[in-house]
Amino acid sequence: MERRLTAILAADVVGYSRLMGEDEVGTLERLKSCRRELVDPAIKEFHGRMVKLMGDGALVEFASVVDAVQCAAMIQRRMADRNNGTADARQIRFRIGVNLGDVIVEENDIYGDGVNIAARLESMAEPGGVCISGTAFDHTLHKVDVGFASLGEQRLKNIADPVRAYRLLLDPAAAGKIKVAVRRPVSPRAIGMAGIAVLLVVLLAGLFAWQSGTSSLADRPSVAVLPFTNLGGDPSQDYFVDGITEDLITDLTKLSGLDVIARNSVFTYKNKPAALADVARDLGVRYVVEGSVRRTGEQIRLNAQLIDTASGDNLWANRFDRGMAGVFAVQEEMSGEIAKALGMQPSAAESERMARPPTNNLEAYDYYLQAETASRNVLLAGLRKALALYEKAEGLDPAFAEAFAADARTTVYIWREAVNDIMQSAPARKRAYEKASRALELEPDLSSPYAILGIMQVVNRRYEDAIASAKKAVSIGPGDAEAQAALGYIQLCAGNYAEAAAAVETALRLDPNLSPINRETAGLVFLLQGNIDKAIETLERTRDDASTVGNFRFTLAAAYVRGGRLPDAKAEIAAGLHLVAGSSYVDSLAGWQMTHAHFRNPQDLAILVNALRQAGLPQWRYGFTPDEHDQLKGAEIASLVIGHTLQGQIEPGLQPAFLQIGSDGKAAFRTTTRLVTETVYVDGDLLCEQSENLFGRPDCGPVYRRNDEAGKGYSYANTSKVFHFTVVQ
Repeated sequence: MERRLTAILAADVVGYSRLMGEDEVGTLERLKSCRRELVDPAIKEFHGRMVKLMGDGALVEFASVVDAVQCAAMIQRRMADRNNGTADARQIRFRIGVNLGDVIVEENDIYGDGVNIAARLESMAEPGGVCISGTAFDHTLHKVDVGFASLGEQRLKNIADPVRAYRLLLDPAAAGKIKVAVRRPVSPRAIGMAGIAVLLVVLLAGLFAWQSGTSSLADRPSVAVLPFTNLGGDPSQDYFVDGITEDLITDLTKLSGLDVIARNSVFTYKNKPAALADVARDLGVRYVVEGSVRRTGEQIRLNAQLIDTASGDNLWANRFDRGMAGVFAVQEEMSGEIAKALGMQPSAAESERMARPPTNNLEAYDYYLQAETASRNVLLAGLRKALALYEKAEGLDPAFAEAFAADARTTVYIWREAVNDIMQSAPARKRAYEKASRALELEPDLSSPYAILGIMQVVNRRYEDAIASAKKAVSIGPGDAEAQAALGYIQLCAGNYAEAAAAVETALRLDPNLSPINRETAGLVFLLQGNIDKAIETLERTRDDASTVGNFRFTLAAAYVRGGRLPDAKAEIAAGLHLVAGSSYVDSLAGWQMTHAHFRNPQDLAILVNALRQAGLPQWRYGFTPDEHDQLKGAEIASLVIGHTLQGQIEPGLQPAFLQIGSDGKAAFRTTTRLVTETVYVDGDLLCEQSENLFGRPDCGPVYRRNDEAGKGYSYANTSKVFHFTVVQ
């Protein structure tokens, strides 16, 4: 027996069972033709040696990892050409995985983790794509005509340590476009002792037998829990039935070896009959849970079943008749039985987390479920109602960790989007931080509070702290789409595009119908990464999913400009300005610069702002367009306002307003509806206000002399206001 360092490539063919079922003889002939005319010549061209044929694959050994990656790229490119003109249903497509690692050699066979990792990487590859390990990447970067997209560190079945993974970009035009830094340089010792050749083993697993779908269902099961049906006949109980569905999703997400589709995606099927085959195809899952709930007073009847969509077999079914006091026991029992039916063995920690009831107070739980329903409605009334209901739940059970976490999630959305009609920035930040911290005090293994803290940290430009918090969230809940999306947003703001793309791609896989704000993040990632077409596609979906939210129109407009579609960009700006009607800070270029000032790389924000300027987004709010010749200099502004009271009107509607400024710069701004205490100072030729609002950032803008009859009027514009004033003392 011998050990040696070897690089392994694993591949399978997509849809083999279906192809064979439809045309066994024809499929076999086409597979033989593929091997004879394409696969074998490619292996020969790159100096490969066939180790063995297996029933559903082949094992091939190469002299270099560069040859192996080139061989994989050639096979996929030639297969794409070969499939041109062939109906989708009859196309033969491979998935390939490449690894460089240690293998055991026994007679003419090889096995070990090196081979196993390649097989796991193959299951992650897209149909027609190639996925390689970090060790293979380290040896091939800049040596092959492909691009690389980082997928981050991946936990692979039966592999102790995480494995870095990369997706090859096979379009020759993409070579070098996605730049991924080599994180762990390979030392000479890592290559092996002198006299031992580095080998690449290409495992064409499934080369003559395919699977359908985009992941290895045998290796990592995936499930969608469809919204349970309310059989009680009372629509006012929908929130309770939806809560049962969401809690089951949450429990199953705690299983580290299971991919669970997130709530946003499965709830698109609510009250919409759908064939299970369509659900499986649309969501990319093998298994589906469906069920019903009937609540009558304090009694509930719950029916549920687990279905294998590939075979149509019912793998598990049960009916639960309990009183409301037993609702948590039912949820624990149901999730445990489903895990068992899927062949999964939860760890002790996972079992403990699944068994832990969210609260022992049923009234608090009821308020929590109502709040969750209200929070899904991003209109102001829904958000206000949600916050009030969370507070009721927290008051009834001060140890209800999930209620505090959900409260923080909703509040940080209000803070991040500067929804001042509900809560000003400073109290929103304070509330979100306190609620998230309280949730973690009560239950340290919740993922969402870490994601929330990470978002707040990155807005405060604490990039490394933010990344650490988001990674903690993902490590606790790898199947939590919200945590993955938060990691993507944080990596985007930190300027780490490849890592951001990997996170948002994972979020989109777990939640194909990702929430609009998280889908906007994905669009921004693709836009700044240079993938304009994908950015436009993603942001168009964001706009369509939230057609009444004007902010998303502005982001799409920037993508249209970058894609050379200026008329479309101008149309989106017009639509966005109409929708926000002065209610959002991002309705001006100044507002965009303020609310996105936490981008670590100034050029990222410059790209967006320049695109929005071309699309027609105005510099100042409310259509304010001053004559630049009337702008005051810094010394003039200081003598005019410091130590004085300014009286006038603000846009829109010309509401009365006062700005009282002491000689030390301490100031108070008052209108009929609000009072803000702040510090006022002059910076260059700009007048600045700084308070706890607007993320605590200084809000600066110019002052202009107005050409009115008295000649004593002035106008001051910044991110938050346009103030027309005179000096009264």
